[in-house]
Amino acid sequence: MPDLTTLRNELDEEHRTCRVIIETPKGSRNKFSYDVETGLFSLGGLLPEGLVFPFDFGFVPSTLGDDGDPVDILVLMDAPTHVGCLVDVRVIGIIAAEQTERGKKERNDRLLGVAIHSYQHDDVESIRDVSKVLLDQVEAFFVSYNKQRGKTFRVVATAGPKRAIKALKGGIRKYEKQKQP
Repeated sequence: MPDLTTLRNELDEEHRTCRVIIETPKGSRNKFSYDVETGLFSLGGLLPEGLVFPFDFGFVPSTLGDDGDPVDILVLMDAPTHVGCLVDVRVIGIIAAEQTERGKKERNDRLLGVAIHSYQHDDVESIRDVSKVLLDQVEAFFVSYNKQRGKTFRVVATAGPKRAIKALKGGIRKYEKQKQP
């Protein structure tokens, strides 16, 4: 089985689209993580009762975030997919965040996207089109999720698709630089 982190992300800057691998589906208390060594998805943790992922969560392949993992993305869509699903996504924004663990602070931004095949979110082109209430709830989820894992998650800013694509391109450059001998 190929290493899913190395798949082509098919970034199309003009249309702000790319491919995403889903690790954890919407509504799941289980947090799944892709394991490069085995090519499988492993159970990375369990959320407390009543806390579930608000939307599908995954990564953009052939990218590298500041935390050393592929760039994270939360995908708005009509119904949950499944672990390991490849989804075409329109990038609509970014939640810029700092994550602190054991006194060590690092950036751990979350891209926000909409599945290309979505009826409910078809008209969402930018993070500005997402209701403030929903965006506040997504941010609160990440704060609570990280707190359960012994980390502090602080939202620094939110921004639209231009800044999100810029961050995504930065993740692509980091990935390509890492690949060089």
